[in-house]
Amino acid sequence: MPIPLSDSQPWWQTAVVYQIYPRSFQDSGHDGVGDLPGLTRRLDHLAWLGVDTLWISPFYPSPMEDFGYDITDYCGVDPLFGTLDDFDALVARAHILGLRIILDFVPNHTSWQHPWFQASRSSRNHPQRDWYLWQEPGPSGGPPNNWRSVTGRSAWSLDAESDQYYLHSFLPQQPDLNWRNPAVRAELFGAMRFWLGRGVDGLRVDMVDFLLKDELLRNEPNAGYAFTEARFHLNRPETLDLLEDLRDVTDEFPDRVLIGEIVPHLPVQQVLPYYGAAGERLHLPFNFALLDASWTAQSLRQIIGEYDGALPPNAWPNYTLGNHDQPRLASRFGPAGARLAAMLLLTLRGTPFLYYGDELGLPDTPISSEQMQDPWEQVQPGAGRDPERAPMPWNSSPGGGFSAAPPWLPLANHHGELSVEVQTQQPTSLLNLYRELLRVRRTHPALLRGELQMLDDAPGDVLAYIRAADTTALIALNFSAELQQVRLPPGVWHSVLSTTVEDLPHPGQMLTLRPFEGRVLRHWA
Repeated sequence: MPIPLSDSQPWWQTAVVYQIYPRSFQDSGHDGVGDLPGLTRRLDHLAWLGVDTLWISPFYPSPMEDFGYDITDYCGVDPLFGTLDDFDALVARAHILGLRIILDFVPNHTSWQHPWFQASRSSRNHPQRDWYLWQEPGPSGGPPNNWRSVTGRSAWSLDAESDQYYLHSFLPQQPDLNWRNPAVRAELFGAMRFWLGRGVDGLRVDMVDFLLKDELLRNEPNAGYAFTEARFHLNRPETLDLLEDLRDVTDEFPDRVLIGEIVPHLPVQQVLPYYGAAGERLHLPFNFALLDASWTAQSLRQIIGEYDGALPPNAWPNYTLGNHDQPRLASRFGPAGARLAAMLLLTLRGTPFLYYGDELGLPDTPISSEQMQDPWEQVQPGAGRDPERAPMPWNSSPGGGFSAAPPWLPLANHHGELSVEVQTQQPTSLLNLYRELLRVRRTHPALLRGELQMLDDAPGDVLAYIRAADTTALIALNFSAELQQVRLPPGVWHSVLSTTVEDLPHPGQMLTLRPFEGRVLRHWA
């Protein structure tokens, strides 16, 4: 259960958020696809693990041409995942267990099968025509400007019936909404209220920096622009004002959190405005900085120091190392690196975001061309995201306890060895390391709310930092294959947890780190 917080500390500042991709978590309907009743069945495991907040990827009605990020009804549940009653039961059970629920909110675009878009494209004169972004062909008869979609192709598709182009910043099946239209705003604000009113504890807003486009639809000066550099297609200053409106809606419901996804690789100084000068916009603009980092102490020290040092007092940090669009931790860093990643993520200052299955060390799952499901693979060969979306293995049975039917994607190789059932019984498993890290985090105020100070005299291959609040903790992570000696600050230090060993002798004033070992120590006055 989450520990009590002071009145001045919002719950989301000490939360650990666990992302669930519902198609892949637990199937209860024997169709090979995970669903909401299946997720409800597994909530006890998540409470046992020690996470306290679940972020659930989209389960709304959808033709699944981008697996739920193409929505046809913002206020429903796709029958593939269950019913609204199933969702209500999920929220009720989660709250009994002390777990909070955050939903994905996808306001930039709908499915092209959404009734709004069907009406919009039916006639140039339809009242909902302006709900989306339509434009005459350019002077040469082609797209209106040089904006490109995330796929790398033009962001415009021609509608043959009306001889106009519509904008889609993602797939052509995902037309962009016109957020300058008050009717669109009213509908989307209503959808936010619908879910917040059902007891949802927060929303994670998908791609907030795309919401408003340049009114004149001007070309980007550089035709090969990176999204971090775009000034007309996205990153509009007026988007920040819109975020204040989104926040106002969220604040109608007490004790809720508003999280926003912004394009990766954005420099920290461009992230800061998304918080607002007084914290009046997003509570947490997603920080993807660690996804860009080289897996070395030097690179991590620089990135973490720059980010943490740039945030003003009203801005709370957050970190993630994986999600449904990124290769798995175990495949990127290897088994030892995955253990270091766990300790890093759960001891930095700020709110950590975990991705389901990373606590098991799930690797990217090989997917043959016949098994591939992700439509992005067809648009961008090699960019398919299926390998990181394989089903959760709960036990060593052929179906992994995920489903009695053939799963929608194959389970990871050797899934039985990685399963929850097997790792629960292994004291030194990665799963039990995560559980112990979460326990240590909950019981040490320094790790929940303490400031962060780098230990500058640590060896070059060691990332070491101090967290201090009511208690003081020191975290030291060895990113090399060699023994490393770390001189500890004055005082008496007690080893609390290691990523590699159970035997934790008193370190004295010199801490010896084994190859690729991470250690948490507590200071005793």
